[in-house]
Amino acid sequence: MYRIIRKQELNPTVTLMEIEAPLIAKKAEPGQFIILRVDENGERIPLTIADFDRDKGTITIIFQIVGATTELLNHKKAGECIADFVGPLGLATETEGYRKVAVIGGGVGCAIAYPVAKKFHEQGSVVHSVVGFRTSDLIILHEEFKGISDELVLMTDDGSAGTKGLVTDALKKLIDEGNEYDLVIAIGPLVMMKFVCRLTKQYGIKTTVSMNSIMIDGTGMCGCCRLTVGGKTKFACVDGPDFDGHLVDFDEAIARSSGYREFELKAHEHVCNLLKAEVK
Repeated sequence: MYRIIRKQELNPTVTLMEIEAPLIAKKAEPGQFIILRVDENGERIPLTIADFDRDKGTITIIFQIVGATTELLNHKKAGECIADFVGPLGLATETEGYRKVAVIGGGVGCAIAYPVAKKFHEQGSVVHSVVGFRTSDLIILHEEFKGISDELVLMTDDGSAGTKGLVTDALKKLIDEGNEYDLVIAIGPLVMMKFVCRLTKQYGIKTTVSMNSIMIDGTGMCGCCRLTVGGKTKFACVDGPDFDGHLVDFDEAIARSSGYREFELKAHEHVCNLLKAEVK
């Protein structure tokens, strides 16, 4: 069992939890993820490692309440335990050798972008961060990004905070101002990453994206997280989650990501008949 050390509501639909997991914290790196089960009867869900503390032996996860399992997880309180917590899984983000980088985060994807930007900052890279949200109510990790960014641009769709517009607007402006980036990293909704890559391709800037595909086992056996990169089939869990954004087939990934949306909605309403029988 893995104890919840701290729980914090970041906005109405996004929650942060710090989990006691010393063996994972010992080896975790930015870009990697864990797979958890809330209880012994629960489904396995992947969540990116948002931060880690090797001294305290803790892993921080940030999740959006979108399905039945994340809703169940959100009911857990500090001091309670999670049944299974496995990791670190996936390949760590490559951060060495880059002089100047732009890290683009969209929505809850900022939880993945933050540890990556932090690692670049710790290694001495110049870090420009662009973070985007639909409205000011949904902003997360703003102060944390300020602490590790040489320049931070906040964008909101409705202009309720920062500058009104899309992250691509801000990135284009930074590039046109003469900033020469060795690397752009985009993490967030698939559509956002698609258009960031379309923009950077015009400028010939190397671009990495983090693909958070549908996933079950996290070891490459089930094939659920497959995607097409450069015409070849790759698995986000073992080959990624980071890939060359200019080679990813985003249209295919977008189509596959919506395949289970109807089932996720029904999961909120479903009550197992066996569980009902146990209650009686």
